[in-house]
Amino acid sequence: MLRIGLTGGIGSGKTTISSLLKEKGIPIVDADIIAREVLKEYPIVLETIKEKFGTKFINENGELTRREFGNFIFKNPLKRLEYEEIIMPYIKKEIFDQMNEYERLGEVACVVDAPTLIEQGLNECMDFNILVWVDTQTQIERVKERDKLKDEEVLDRINSQMSLNEKRKVVDFIIDNTFTIEETKKQVEKLVKVIKSGV
Repeated sequence: MLRIGLTGGIGSGKTTISSLLKEKGIPIVDADIIAREVLKEYPIVLETIKEKFGTKFINENGELTRREFGNFIFKNPLKRLEYEEIIMPYIKKEIFDQMNEYERLGEVACVVDAPTLIEQGLNECMDFNILVWVDTQTQIERVKERDKLKDEEVLDRINSQMSLNEKRKVVDFIIDNTFTIEETKKQVEKLVKVIKSGV
């Protein structure tokens, strides 16, 4: 089975590409969904977050207040690294479990959709990697519109990840998502042909 990494930055449109690939019958392992599920599946993660960061980011239902916690860790790089050290081993375990299950089911390919694919070294475990690229201004505008965040909050999130121009240097395919959805779909069609041909 082909193992394919898909990454991008916040506001680059990675979710759109992931959805288009899914429509074409390619299974997706979504690291963002896994990150949310891990908090429920492994109570130790939330307990460790409470110990390290206090209870101020836990609501009355015992759930992580993701937006407030996000604002906190994206403003504090060392705190973000602490959080990643807590949660990433569980996320990686689930990613590999899901990939192995798709292989067991006889899928010819599987895409791992992960915003920090390269930062976490997961790209090294893939057969090839795809980057969804946009310019920084487009990123800022899209995130402000989508998440109703202030400029400073958007920039904190963008700057917490490796820049898209840096990521360009280590991937095999680039989808330029700065144009119309029709243009993007054409690029995805080409990519699907490559995937289904087995590269």
